[in-house]
Amino acid sequence: FKAPSRDHPALYRDLLRTNRVHWIAEEPPAELVREKMMECHLRFRHQMALVSCVLTLNQDGSVWVTLVKPERAITPGQFAVFYKGDECLGSGKILRIGPSVYTLQQGKNREESAKKEEIDKIEPAT
Repeated sequence: FKAPSRDHPALYRDLLRTNRVHWIAEEPPAELVREKMMECHLRFRHQMALVSCVLTLNQDGSVWVTLVKPERAITPGQFAVFYKGDECLGSGKILRIGPSVYTLQQGKNREESAKKEEIDKIEPAT
């Protein structure tokens, strides 16, 4: 897929899944084990700004990562590196990515037009 521009919504996503995370200090952080979720930051490109996210721990040691706001060009095969403050917690290889902002927007548009059709069936325009 080639997007029409660098900032096309098809390039932005807010969900990814890693393989089993390699944790540096503790395996995995106590808060993540206890709560099954943890707020932290990540980067998936060298020198990019840290991005706020929420990790959800899976049984197999992998994590789902939900970004606070969609980021551009998340790609399977890249590594997601997690931070809490200045501390690097660990990293995991990105295996899967969620639907793009563009796909989600298309779905929302389809839902809204389907709802409109339902309403039109119930209340014919006069």
